[in-house]
Amino acid sequence: MKIVFATNNSHKLSEIRSILSDRFEVLSLSDIGCHADIPETANTLEGNAIQKARYVVEHFGYDCFADDTGLEVAALGGEPGVHSARYAEGTDHDSEANMRKLLQRLEGKEDRNAQFRTVICLARKDDYADYSLFEGTVKGRIAEEKKGTEGFGYDPIFYYPPFGKSLAQVSPEEKNRVSHRANALKVFYEKLKEAGYADK
Repeated sequence: MKIVFATNNSHKLSEIRSILSDRFEVLSLSDIGCHADIPETANTLEGNAIQKARYVVEHFGYDCFADDTGLEVAALGGEPGVHSARYAEGTDHDSEANMRKLLQRLEGKEDRNAQFRTVICLARKDDYADYSLFEGTVKGRIAEEKKGTEGFGYDPIFYYPPFGKSLAQVSPEEKNRVSHRANALKVFYEKLKEAGYADK
């Protein structure tokens, strides 16, 4: 079955495809000819995911799922949260600048607990007004310095206690078993099975 994942982010796409590959043909925005800059103007992860999924259904007529992910740091009141990709002023998806800012903001703070949280929205062409939300988290700590070269985003400074290392120090396969996106996708996939989207 074909379903659109509302992204052209190659890292996200490969992660999603590796998790759902044997169940669905996951299309990217470019695969369906969508080159628009889809609005992400909501002030919550949920709102952004809904915006993106509904945009694809409305303009292209495909069933679509979209996600928004944020890193939420306890000592910073949940920052950077919905602003994770643009945390450093004047940047857009500049991981190095974002990590620098976060490490600076945490200087001298003992509480370095954090979580990645992913929200997935499923919107369907048969019922545009309706949508479903799914959430997944992974809990860890913000390290004192970057370690590892795998992964993307904040992975080099996200220490995951069960691994005893950062998410950038493990293979993509290992990360996909425990990641926030994987956890959200598990719930998402169960919903698709219930709805008859996939073989049970």
